[in-house]
Amino acid sequence: MHDLARALAEQLHPGAAPRDVTVSFGARRQAPVEYRSRSRGGPVTVYAQSLHAALYGLPAYDETLPTALDALLQATHTVTAPEQKTAVLRHVAEQLRNAAEIIQRYQYRAQWDRLPADAAEQLADAHHQAQQIAQVLDRVAPAFNHRPTTDAALRARAASNGRSATAPVASPPSPATRHR
Repeated sequence: MHDLARALAEQLHPGAAPRDVTVSFGARRQAPVEYRSRSRGGPVTVYAQSLHAALYGLPAYDETLPTALDALLQATHTVTAPEQKTAVLRHVAEQLRNAAEIIQRYQYRAQWDRLPADAAEQLADAHHQAQQIAQVLDRVAPAFNHRPTTDAALRARAASNGRSATAPVASPPSPATRHR
């Protein structure tokens, strides 16, 4: 789906970020009368998600996911489908890109307002780090669509911990309470 959004964005300009591109659909003049007054538009990422689901007969899980980070945090405790887990990570990555853009604007503002140099430098560092994290999430998110077999998962976990595959595997700790 993300590749589809990139391909649509490429139609506007090579290298354009999907989050910066919108699409607009309208009927041509030669179309039947009932279609001529119809038009629709919006973010290319939304259309890519919808198109991907329609082409492959998939449920549109992303539509029901919240976009606010606090609501996404709550969703991580309830989503079960691999596609939903991937969608949560992709939403977080998109929010990080938005945050990076906000940080960059404040970095420029700090320079414009002649705030201490270290303020602008720290904002530049935060901007760069937010972009890097978003890129990592984009690369990792698709992995949640694939479920490894139990034996393979145990061997991989055991190899990473330096134990044999027959050793008991500890369950993850319960989620910590959220701090505001």
